[in-house]
Amino acid sequence: MREQLQEHLLKRVNQYVTHTRNHSDEKIERKKESLAKRKGEIVKVKATGNITDTIDEKESAKAFYQVHFQYLINHKGNLYIEEEIEERVAEFYKDVLVEDQEINPFESRDIELFYDEEVSEERAGFKYDRLKAVKYAEVWWNDFNPAFKKFDVDCTNYISQCLHAGNAPMTGYPNRSKGWWMQNNNWSYSWTVANSLRWYLPNAKSGLRAEIVASADMLEIGDVVCYDFQGDGRFDHTTIVVAKDKDGMPLVNAHTQNSRMRYWAYEDSTAYTPNIKYKFLHILDDQAAGIKVR
Repeated sequence: MREQLQEHLLKRVNQYVTHTRNHSDEKIERKKESLAKRKGEIVKVKATGNITDTIDEKESAKAFYQVHFQYLINHKGNLYIEEEIEERVAEFYKDVLVEDQEINPFESRDIELFYDEEVSEERAGFKYDRLKAVKYAEVWWNDFNPAFKKFDVDCTNYISQCLHAGNAPMTGYPNRSKGWWMQNNNWSYSWTVANSLRWYLPNAKSGLRAEIVASADMLEIGDVVCYDFQGDGRFDHTTIVVAKDKDGMPLVNAHTQNSRMRYWAYEDSTAYTPNIKYKFLHILDDQAAGIKVR
């Protein structure tokens, strides 16, 4: 069975590259349509794959595998590489492929959890280092820092780590419904749950906090975009701005569906719906508020 799985993986990866050239794959089409609106194009694509797990039974088998896409994007003369990891599962019966589908990482939505009132800040102030936050986002976009707990839905945990790498201080430990923290194999809701972080950041009074801005182009590197894919008021996903395109629009990194330098709107995502809503959060620090930073 292992031979059939490897053969299918190789065939699937080759199909992705061919489909990119021939304009015949739904995933690629969505990305091309999004780029066309920005007057950009995919110049070249590279896809590599690996099997991450298998389930073998008497006559059937499942192969869980990843496809790592690298897109060379030309946006108004500016070339950059966008990367994305797609999780898939292929099912075989008597060595014959019966189904192959993408695993939607956002089907299992975050529990709707909120924090209580914000606790007082233990430090006099902090200066948010946006470059350090982005550097961390680049190092760990497709990996997991062993210093932190890993989650199946890891997007907000990853963003929190990026913010902390930018000098944002933890507050509120050990109350999970207060502040923003991860310590001693425990964590606040705001650290790990997309919906909680979306509400926490603009309401916090000290430490890590943010202001909501009106549009994506107002964000800086190190800022945060929150996504409500269904438009029902519960936010499912969080990304961090790591760069800007030629129009000054954000390119973001993310976990859960690991992505790097992805256009912020997520129009090419399988989770995208016409009802999608966004929150654009500009991170504030104490220096900007006129508080002396140690």
